[in-house]
Amino acid sequence: MNSNKLYEAAFPYMEDVLALPVEDIERASAWYRDAFGLTEVERKDQPVPTVILERDGVRIGFAVNGGDASIDGAAIRVTDIHRARQELESRGIEVGNWRVDENDGQKLQVFFVIAPDGLCYYFHQPIGDGEEGKTS
Repeated sequence: MNSNKLYEAAFPYMEDVLALPVEDIERASAWYRDAFGLTEVERKDQPVPTVILERDGVRIGFAVNGGDASIDGAAIRVTDIHRARQELESRGIEVGNWRVDENDGQKLQVFFVIAPDGLCYYFHQPIGDGEEGKTS
C-alpha cells in the first residue's frame, strides 16, 4: 500500500460521482488537475461530453449533462485531513468551515471547498479522541 495515498474514497451528493455537472469539460479538467492533483484517465463524447479524473485510485468524473452544479458535489474521504488542507491552500484554493462533524457516533474532521464551477466538496477524515479542532 502506498503510504503517500491521500484520497481514500469519493461519494456523490446526488446520483453519480462520475458525472458531476459542469458546463465546460476542458475548463473542469484543467482546474481539477491543478487544484486537486487529479489525473485525467478517460474522456468520451457520447452520450454527453464526460471526463474522468483519478487520484490514488479514487475516480471523480464531470459531464456536460445539464445538472445543477450548485446542489451537487462529492464527499471525499482522505487519509490525512491536515495534509489535504495544506495541499489545497498551497495551490491557492480557499478552504472553508474547518470543523468537527459527527455521523453515526463517528467524529470527523472536515472542511469544504467550493469549486469555480459551483460544485461543493466535503473533505473529511474520521478522527480519534484528542484530534478535534486541531489546526495544524
